[in-house]
Amino acid sequence: METLRIEILDPKVKKLLKDLANLNLIKIGKEIEPKVEFQELLSSLRSKSETAPSLDEITREVEEVRSLRYATKTK
Repeated sequence: METLRIEILDPKVKKLLKDLANLNLIKIGKEIEPKVEFQELLSSLRSKSETAPSLDEITREVEEVRSLRYATKTK
């Protein structure tokens, strides 16, 4: 499957595209900006969590990961 980005210059083309979609020859979807998509992902993840981690918890986790990463590089 190949994905193409098409800019419609003439509104009449929309009907042609919808006809092709009705024949199951193409699939029409809206393009979401990466920033908006990321915000939606974060909202989804946060809604599943009972509590958000505190800044101290985040900092502690980052420091642990960094120390493990750099410990393996120095060996």
